Amino acid sequence: MVPTSIRDYPEWHLGRQNYALWYLEINDQKLVNYLDTLRVHFSELLLEPNLRQFHVTLFICGFLTNETKTYSDDFSFSEFEQQSEILKKENIAPFRLKIGSVDSFTSALFVQIQDPENILSHIRQKLGLVSNEIAALDYCPHITLGLYKKDYSSDLILQKIFQLPVQYKRVEFDLKVEHLTFGYYQAQSLQGKLYPYQHLFLGDSCCN
Repeated sequence: MVPTSIRDYPEWHLGRQNYALWYLEINDQKLVNYLDTLRVHFSELLLEPNLRQFHVTLFICGFLTNETKTYSDDFSFSEFEQQSEILKKENIAPFRLKIGSVDSFTSALFVQIQDPENILSHIRQKLGLVSNEIAALDYCPHITLGLYKKDYSSDLILQKIFQLPVQYKRVEFDLKVEHLTFGYYQAQSLQGKLYPYQHLFLGDSCCN
């Protein structure tokens, strides 16, 4: 596993502050409690502090700017407005996702998200009509539980997952999605809070 160092990353943010993304908020308290329980189970492996709210990343936009884009990972408010208009015209209905099992990337522990109707892929395709996603990899919808603080072996991570109580391995949570959120986090704050900028309500023409 790849540990994350607690430091500023000036070579990435280049003095810029607000890093923008589209994401799904998780407000279901039962689901939040479940995720909190998982985070506690794995707490000895995960980097602290972690103030970022549980969420599902939809599309990584880049550093917000009111001005002409200077860097390849800048993202303008006009691009955000174009994306919003496209999504409004799609008139996407509210939908449900299923919460899967605990799994691991090389740098982070996460919970799988199952999207049997490929609605997230459809939304991402529409967002990509305006701008290219930053650092786009094969999209894997998930909820991050935390970043690893040391270079642990994959066997240790698998063992810790195996040790989960059975009631936390066979969950049947649905995530009902009624709005999409455009927001940002502050690049200088590792695992800092997400700040919602605008909600786009599904099945509704208004955007608040």
